[in-house]
Amino acid sequence: MSSVLNQRPSPTHPPQARSAPPPRRTRLFALPEARWAAAALALFLLALPLYLQGAPAWLWGTLFAAAYLAGGWEPGWEGLKALGDRTLDVDLLMVVAALGAAAIGQVLDGALLIVIFAASGALEAIATARTADSVRGLLDLAPATATRILPDGTAESVDAGRLDVGDLVLVRPGERVGADGLVVDGAGEVDQATITGEPLPVVKQVGDEVFAGTVNGTGALHVRVGRNPSDSVVARIVRMVEEASRTKAPTQLFVEKIEQRYSVGMVLATLAVFGVPLMCGSALEPALLRAMTFMIVASPCAVVLSTMPPLLSALANAGRHGVLAKSAVVMERLGRIDAVALDKTGTLTEGSPHVTDIRPVPGSGTDEETLLRLAAAAEHRSEHPLGRAVVAAARARGLDLVGAADFSSVPGQGVTAAVGDRTVRVGSPARLLPGGDGAGTEGIVRELEDAGRTAVVVVVDGTSAGVLGVTDRLRPDAAATVAALTGLTGTPPALLTGDNAPAAARLAAEVGVTDVRAGLLPEEKVAAVREWEEQGRAVLVVGDGVNDAPALAAAHTGVAMGRAGSDLALETADAIVVRDELGTVPAVVRLSRAARRLVLQNLCIAGVCIAGLVVWDLAGTLPLPLGVAGHEGSTVLVGLNGLRLLTDGAWHRARTGPAA
Repeated sequence: MSSVLNQRPSPTHPPQARSAPPPRRTRLFALPEARWAAAALALFLLALPLYLQGAPAWLWGTLFAAAYLAGGWEPGWEGLKALGDRTLDVDLLMVVAALGAAAIGQVLDGALLIVIFAASGALEAIATARTADSVRGLLDLAPATATRILPDGTAESVDAGRLDVGDLVLVRPGERVGADGLVVDGAGEVDQATITGEPLPVVKQVGDEVFAGTVNGTGALHVRVGRNPSDSVVARIVRMVEEASRTKAPTQLFVEKIEQRYSVGMVLATLAVFGVPLMCGSALEPALLRAMTFMIVASPCAVVLSTMPPLLSALANAGRHGVLAKSAVVMERLGRIDAVALDKTGTLTEGSPHVTDIRPVPGSGTDEETLLRLAAAAEHRSEHPLGRAVVAAARARGLDLVGAADFSSVPGQGVTAAVGDRTVRVGSPARLLPGGDGAGTEGIVRELEDAGRTAVVVVVDGTSAGVLGVTDRLRPDAAATVAALTGLTGTPPALLTGDNAPAAARLAAEVGVTDVRAGLLPEEKVAAVREWEEQGRAVLVVGDGVNDAPALAAAHTGVAMGRAGSDLALETADAIVVRDELGTVPAVVRLSRAARRLVLQNLCIAGVCIAGLVVWDLAGTLPLPLGVAGHEGSTVLVGLNGLRLLTDGAWHRARTGPAA
């Protein structure tokens, strides 16, 4: 979204110094889970060629044992702790199955299982750490220091965290507001996109509320602190993101829903297969061999691979086409959504203003080209987003801009400059037409504003020459995306925005959205999401700004627009649209649903194979090599079936297919 955060501050007032640099992102190998997983993988890769080439068993055996230890001790320990709480989880079962495989000579299979589980745990730890980094970094939005005005009129620089309610704070041009409060003197244009998502700076005058962390673009403001810094909107956003991350129930993959029963059943069955023949007089070795064969053929390797390859294939295919889902769990969740909430600025729109209308006043003697050239020449030195939009429109038409002199800018009113021998003023209708200027200009202004445009009046030598219409441009694929999401969920998406109601309603009408909620603060977006989820809806939220982050965290699934998305939104979201192609959102939902269908197919295949091998082992004598071959064969089969979603054809069907 458009922002003035990167503009140069006023040269007479340097930006406020920070007490400390922004927090660094957690490094990959700072996490013990990542180090152990990397060690297990390295040891496995060292042992594998030695094993395949027939090297001495002590050599590859030592390396495989080290891989078992590096990758298996942590899930094994966690599994034992869970066992102490009378819970048997699949992590412990996988470690036992790996050790069982090694006990009967299938060392390679067991080591591979250990490496897969260690890598999965490391990825989860990395995602958690990166989200925590981003939440801490959000606090950097609020300035470290603020200029407090003392009762005697002198100014002092203080730690922004030490401001008290009632303190008077000076906010210079280019500085960030130090605390939530009310303007008591001065006027300025404040970029508050980080809080409300509004694409254009908002004029702030006496009596208006300002938020900590927003940027004052022009004009000095005197702000009376209205909230303690610990209760500012920015601080509340941090708390909401942290709370949503903690309270959001952990999502389980489909196969994990049967984990506990399967684990207990398999352990009891293995003990029975071993113990019953012994009690009936069987020798120890045949009973142990039968039990270990049973453990191998009944182990959930094929079941686990039934789930992961389709989801990972869908994840990789989506990533190749510009949508990064952060885990297989996210990919599974995307297919379950049945309600969608969309942000406006930077999501349905491109997030930056563009000139859409050039309307000369009839009888003014000015044509479109002249009107735009004069306005752009006057705005050429302006740092205001509207001014930059006017200049960009002139350059897009190839107009030569005449140098302007005597440039001046008044916050909330506009700019004045001498362009050649003409005096040109460009600004808001309320300031440039205070007493009316004829039906022509006012009629154009009303027409543009009724259409949801921001009207910019151009006055030449004291006479209205024309009006420019400026708006945030709708994404080309916005309407098609809304229609596709409506087909997928059965109901049109809702629009949640901090922008004003007329602009939101106008855009919603263009794209086919009927549920419009405008003027929302971040906590109000969260409340809307929770209201739907209390009704049993699985809500997908699509946004891009800091103000969207709490809703992204609270939703069933959050998707961030990547190109203009804030760091917090990108880290909080479950998936990121890297190329800013809104149309990929319904495509990735369809791809997720295709992956879920393949998961069910694979579970059926794995279940039939496991059941057949188990019955053979119990009712007859299943040779161990044949049991291993059958087990591995079913594993390979479901793995290959899941890889079908890697093809470009799968993405094409998801992008153009029906709302399945």
